[in-house]
Amino acid sequence: MKILHIDSSITGEHSVSRQLTASVVAKFTAADPSAEIVRRDLAADPLAHLDLPALGAAESAAILDEFFTADVVVIGAPMYNFTLPTQLKAWIDRILIAGKTFAYTAEGPKGLVSGKRVIVAIARGGFYGPGAALEHLETYLRDVFGFIGLTPEFVVAEGIAVGPEQRTIALGQADASIRALAA
Repeated sequence: MKILHIDSSITGEHSVSRQLTASVVAKFTAADPSAEIVRRDLAADPLAHLDLPALGAAESAAILDEFFTADVVVIGAPMYNFTLPTQLKAWIDRILIAGKTFAYTAEGPKGLVSGKRVIVAIARGGFYGPGAALEHLETYLRDVFGFIGLTPEFVVAEGIAVGPEQRTIALGQADASIRALAA
């Protein structure tokens, strides 16, 4: 098994999403100690925002190849200003490629990716569950991966900035979600 581990939080060791992705990856490697892990830290080694020269660059091809060769993709996605970090958006721009991960057809867009598991660890300072007016992270990621043919799974720590007690509750709920994941 090959695991692509992606972190995008800028808060380093204080990051809840990094803590959650590490736990998800640990669960998978405990189940399969021979698993190969490819790690990409989008805060420590950011990708340039997509422009025409970057579109055909070798780096973009390498990112797409990492994605294609992974069996499991684990993504840390903290909510910044109601949505995803720009670092993560720059990565997504490298994997949403017409003719490679999706195609336009007479019936509408068609996802071309299958057989891959995507697990997204979300950390939100407040309470922004699905359907909340300002929630543009989980819904965006669900739509993005659905567009290319995948159904992401989510581990969510919600309300972590509300106070220490809520942070403990949120982390406990997220840990329970991780334990419930099939490895």
